[in-house]
Amino acid sequence: MNKRFRPVVAFLILTIAIMACALPLGEGGDPSTPDQVATAVALTMQALTPVGDGGTTPTSVPVETRLLPHTLYFVNNDGAGMAQIFRMERDGETTQPVTAEPGGVGNYDVSPIDGSVAYVANNQLLLINADGSGRRMLADGGAIDPNNPFATSLSSPVFSPDGQTIAYSYRGLVLYNLSTGASNIVLQEIGPDPITGTDAPLRMFFPQTYSPDGTRLLITIAIPYSDGFSANIYNIASTALTPLTGGDGARLCCGQQAWTADGSALYVGSSTVGMFGSGLWRVDANTGSTTALIPGEAGGGAYNLIAYPYPAPDGNLYFFYNTALNPEGIIDRPPLQIVRTFIDGVSGRSILRPENFSLLNEALWAPDASFVLTATAPIQDVREGGILELYYTDGRPVIQLLDFASDLKWGP
Repeated sequence: MNKRFRPVVAFLILTIAIMACALPLGEGGDPSTPDQVATAVALTMQALTPVGDGGTTPTSVPVETRLLPHTLYFVNNDGAGMAQIFRMERDGETTQPVTAEPGGVGNYDVSPIDGSVAYVANNQLLLINADGSGRRMLADGGAIDPNNPFATSLSSPVFSPDGQTIAYSYRGLVLYNLSTGASNIVLQEIGPDPITGTDAPLRMFFPQTYSPDGTRLLITIAIPYSDGFSANIYNIASTALTPLTGGDGARLCCGQQAWTADGSALYVGSSTVGMFGSGLWRVDANTGSTTALIPGEAGGGAYNLIAYPYPAPDGNLYFFYNTALNPEGIIDRPPLQIVRTFIDGVSGRSILRPENFSLLNEALWAPDASFVLTATAPIQDVREGGILELYYTDGRPVIQLLDFASDLKWGP
């Protein structure tokens, strides 16, 4: 779960968490560049559970052997100990590396149209085909200035649903048009850095996810040298910013968010208690108004803990849930269970599986909610990724897919 810290180094580490949309914090690394921090985290993970380069990718997977509805992309280390992007085929077994960056990769996203991958390496925005061919640079942030990292770091690529635009962060919110090759800074605020006096962002814009119809973009706004964070919706056509209101903006920006299929609303869940609050919220995408569906406090000193909400096509809401006491003031990665409710998040609640998910670092729902992929830490100190398993929501036996994976994303 994401955490807020003060001054420069802590803020940069938090940046990694924001860019990954609830990606847990790693440890170690050079705080001057987000990519290096992400690579250092992956190095730690690889020492526990290495993954090989996999086999040859089939051109198609027979229907009868398909375990997954789409290809699956994830991050792990290569044989040289560098964080790389891998792809798993729909058979749930065949994997192959997509990237081979000498210094490892940072944030990435996958085109929902053709499976090409936009990613950050060496402070550059790069694009590569789904099979790892055709690597090309789209934008170059140059060398990161350790005295002014806020103004010189490139991060957070996000594909639009039609695969034609990549939003990313560099001196503002940038939209890159793949057809024309043009980059357009749509949100920018630069001014004198309070420490160095040089020009730096007074606000930093990190894209999170597009709405399913591509008309809106959920972004996190962060203010350097402060603890100010907020979640906002950027309207592509009108260029208007709509802040998420009616709740703690930092809490909403640092939980797990999921759009409804029509893009009219967002569901946000949080299972952390301490610097942030727990609970479940519904956000109106038109107004930004926030409604608490499940409050953080459950009564009697207990708290409601919600993680990875998903409004499914069947009209129900799926999420990880539990209640827990908070005797020490902090609840972090508590044991959770998979539940289903009506779309209000409260009515008709049923527990779908008996397992308690302790040390859950990440979850990715199947589009039809028939299963969920989980990355669970093998030990407490692992803060990113983990053992990759498939849990069916109808109670069928669990399937272990990989010893380690992080930053899970569906391909086409």
